[in-house]
Amino acid sequence: MKKRLLTTAITLALAAPAFAGGTHGGGHGDEMDIGRPGDDHHATRTVEISMLETDDGEMLFEPRNLEFVPGETVKLIITNNGELEHEFVMDTYEENEEHKAMMAKFDMEHDDPNSARLEPGQTAEIVWTFSNEGRFQFACLIPGHYESGMHGALDVGKRGS
Repeated sequence: MKKRLLTTAITLALAAPAFAGGTHGGGHGDEMDIGRPGDDHHATRTVEISMLETDDGEMLFEPRNLEFVPGETVKLIITNNGELEHEFVMDTYEENEEHKAMMAKFDMEHDDPNSARLEPGQTAEIVWTFSNEGRFQFACLIPGHYESGMHGALDVGKRGS
């Protein structure tokens, strides 16, 4: 019995870096539906995003929605102005739902170019090229945060629609 527990513990410990590394079945180093990591020198604008909680318990991003043009490279400056740890993950609605379910089962962090996990007061930058037109999502996938309102629509090429 002790040997089986030890084997299980070792197996879980070895598997943990795969989850913490953010590979999620192949990683996000290549082109994603939402685009790809961009070159800072090609960024045409900077968008500041704040993560915070309200006095009534709502967790949110400001701004609550984002709009970009296909092919646009943008520098996103994400700041955690709240009192709790938060993350910013942008992807398809389906991928975010899948990641949210995984995070409910495992204590994991993303280490992907389309995400940033921040302690209170921290700031991170993501430079991203939005390659494809469509409606995507940005969200905090830490258990309970999404349900508290921490998500928004990310539209690429949908302005005025």
